[in-house]
Amino acid sequence: MTDLNGTSAPRFDAVRAALQRNLDSGEELGASLVVDIDGDHVLDLWGGFRDTARTVPWDEHTITNVWSTTKTVTSLAALMLVDRGDLDVYAPVARYWPEFAANGKQDIEVRHLLSHTSGVSGLDQPAVIEDLYDTRRAAARLAAQAPWWQPGTASGYHLLSYGHLVGELVHRVSGKSLKRFVAEDIAGPLGADFRIGADGQDTNRIADVVPPPPMPFDLEAAGQDSPAYKTLTGPALTAETANTAAWRAADLGAANGHGNARSVARILSVPARGGEVDGIRLLGQKTIDLIFDVQADGTDLVNGLPLRWGIGYALPRRDTLPWIPDGRICFWGGWGGSMIIMDLDRRMTISYMMNKMAPGILGSERSAAYVAAVYDCLR
Repeated sequence: MTDLNGTSAPRFDAVRAALQRNLDSGEELGASLVVDIDGDHVLDLWGGFRDTARTVPWDEHTITNVWSTTKTVTSLAALMLVDRGDLDVYAPVARYWPEFAANGKQDIEVRHLLSHTSGVSGLDQPAVIEDLYDTRRAAARLAAQAPWWQPGTASGYHLLSYGHLVGELVHRVSGKSLKRFVAEDIAGPLGADFRIGADGQDTNRIADVVPPPPMPFDLEAAGQDSPAYKTLTGPALTAETANTAAWRAADLGAANGHGNARSVARILSVPARGGEVDGIRLLGQKTIDLIFDVQADGTDLVNGLPLRWGIGYALPRRDTLPWIPDGRICFWGGWGGSMIIMDLDRRMTISYMMNKMAPGILGSERSAAYVAAVYDCLR
């Protein structure tokens, strides 16, 4: 039996058992799972291994690249600036970032960036992954581009551009890079073991990601003029890139956050707990309500999923992830299956981070099993 450490209330034995089964079968390599209900960690588990040779245990302080779960922290950074009165989601992006008005983008609003409806979902060609590592230069390139569809009319997942677009707004408004803002204004005050990128001192506790099987996605069939093709090639990305020093050193608010279930839950429990965590208030109720202002509801032009986007987060659609119930819930996840769910009705946060990536675009059979088990245990 693979070691599974941590604590869980007896009520959540079924969740613990599901994680244990996946670790024992090898479906999971290493993973962490947290359920926080109003500040009480009713489940806080970690186990398995950091490496495919199964020689280095995944321990309490292991962190890994959480892919697009990073976007949920980036969204929180922007909403904090909204809450402070420094950023207006209904104002043009160009109010804060004048260069962004180029090429017909003068009317694109901040909310369009936060809901993936801006039309600026990737870099124009030529584009390679190294272009993203010069964060300010990549943001300037995005600012100079024309949108790839009519802004505000549909979502087109801002796969890698999200962090540069929202991060540049954070920089323009706060004077801090996104990486620094997250460190000083979010992770630091909350005592959360999370960062954009990773520090050199983290090297010996990072679990490399294990790539998933190839996705059954015919990019050529989408057509080279489609938002999907342009986004997924602007630039193209392989999972192995996340294990490189250059990726870890970068400020990529869309995809290179490093943490574990506990640290992601600590940060994203902010909306679920009414904006305040252990006396530290980051959001007010009016700002939390903005999350549920629906900006798009339909088939995403990039990832092809039926999605309902609020401001900064996805909202439940049972035809996409039927294991997330309806209600005042917001969520998102990362490539390979990591997931963060904020259930405001129950003041509950569910956080799952792992290193062995599963197939698919959003969620996985594993994340579905854990989340479904959590809700079953609550009934």
